Amino acid sequence: MSLSARLGIGFMRTLAKLPLPVVRGVGAVLGRVLHTVAVPRRHVVDINLALCFPERSPAERRRIARETFVFVAQSWLDRSWLWHAPEAVVAARLRVVGAPAEIDEIAHGSAPMILFAPHFYGLDAAATALTMHTARPSTTIYTTQRDPLVDAWIREGRQRFGNVITLNRSEGIKPIVAGLRRSGLLYLLPDMDFGRDQSVFVPFYGVPAATIPSLSRFARLGKAKVVPVVSRLTKTGYDIEVLSAWQNFPSDDAVADTALMNARLQGYIDAMPSQYYWVHRRFKTRPEGEPPVY
Repeated sequence: MSLSARLGIGFMRTLAKLPLPVVRGVGAVLGRVLHTVAVPRRHVVDINLALCFPERSPAERRRIARETFVFVAQSWLDRSWLWHAPEAVVAARLRVVGAPAEIDEIAHGSAPMILFAPHFYGLDAAATALTMHTARPSTTIYTTQRDPLVDAWIREGRQRFGNVITLNRSEGIKPIVAGLRRSGLLYLLPDMDFGRDQSVFVPFYGVPAATIPSLSRFARLGKAKVVPVVSRLTKTGYDIEVLSAWQNFPSDDAVADTALMNARLQGYIDAMPSQYYWVHRRFKTRPEGEPPVY
């Protein structure tokens, strides 16, 4: 357990006591600094934006890149109050909007449901908001952190409200499907590149992207409906938009389903491109024979 981890968690506990404008102001400054000094990560963002938005001017893409670093920093510091502020403070900063039937079913329903939560910077805020308003068992999948203290802190934060089960990727699909079949919720973030062995290549903004087909497979195995959840960072906290359940999903073709997922995700991103997780090397794994892009 490193001293830096203890100091970092202590800083977040202190930050949780400050007014939101102060937290966001610190995040804005930190984000601008990161955009300047984190050159390798800025390169990843620049490549992603060039591949996905070739029709936009270089100046427009630079603006999105600068904004995305600010949102990275602000959303990370927001975990201070999400995980440590009094419940009333957290609840006042999170607004769930969208499809009434799906919102009610998340809170009170019993049918298996997958919450498709793409990698917008408010993904932890969305998980917190939804688990605050339901007693249904909710499963989320996570990657173990190297520092045990940080790993425990993150898991405890994500389990703070509701009935949340955190599963490591190494535990396989059985406990995930079992949780769904017990009338549970699965908070799923499948829009990432986890390597060739776990992925299929489908278009993402017209570029072949290694994408895990777990949304289709879990929906089929768990007999679950898929409800998208899109989180947006706002001046007063977060808006968590629950969209209508997808119809005729999944099909018998996991690859086609995954391509459809990416196509619909593009529509969500186009509405707020600066808030998507462009710092991830989304095109790290390339089709056979294709050169690396980073």
